[in-house]
Amino acid sequence: MSGILDGKRVLITGVLMESSIAFHTAKVAQEQGAEVILTAFPRPTLTERIARKLPKPVKVIELDVTDDEHLARLEGIVREELGGLDGVVHSIGFAPQDALGGNFLNTPFESVATAMHVSAFSLKSLTMACLPLMEEGGSVVGLTFDAQFAWPQYDWMGPAKAALEATSRYLARDLGERNVRCNLISAGPLGSMAAKSIPGFGDLAKVWDERSPLAWDMGDPEPAGRGVVALLSDFFPKTTGEIVHVDGGVHIMGA
Repeated sequence: MSGILDGKRVLITGVLMESSIAFHTAKVAQEQGAEVILTAFPRPTLTERIARKLPKPVKVIELDVTDDEHLARLEGIVREELGGLDGVVHSIGFAPQDALGGNFLNTPFESVATAMHVSAFSLKSLTMACLPLMEEGGSVVGLTFDAQFAWPQYDWMGPAKAALEATSRYLARDLGERNVRCNLISAGPLGSMAAKSIPGFGDLAKVWDERSPLAWDMGDPEPAGRGVVALLSDFFPKTTGEIVHVDGGVHIMGA
């Protein structure tokens, strides 16, 4: 039986742990027929170790999305390995500790700038680095955490995610003529490396336990990974600039 990504070549960032949404995206993508290449920073060896748990072997490339030299060499490495790309997954986010955990009013701009560069501007940087490889068009999918709300402890990652969401819309606007779609998955809270770096992030689990129409499991990143794979596929050929919620339905709930 053929998969929905048969023949697709996909670059995936952000595989840090087996609990990463990116890991489950890579796993489902391979199961659905895609050739996958991974990028990693700052420890490619960690990603290589985790990647051994994927169904098929993958190449891991070191890529710091804030480093212009890394971005410039990406095209050549990927072209040699896969010949081109049909999909790109942006699963990258970072904020310094003083930008999180209840310090919103006191965070210096330098830390805010780092959060914005790594978590939002990098969607544009990564997409543009990969654009020459998507000669027949393609799909870019990023990951957000619903930026409509001010979440406890999330602080400057909230505005960074809002900037990510806006960046995705503008990329969708400007890349449509190249037949490149750009969409986001808004996932509920998960016990990933990103979540563990945010003080008190576990408190959000209580919100999902109390308000989610569908039972939410913080230990199961696969639904979010499946959402990413769906957007990478040809089943959404005319969908761009969209944010698809994979959050058990919490985003629809009022008081």
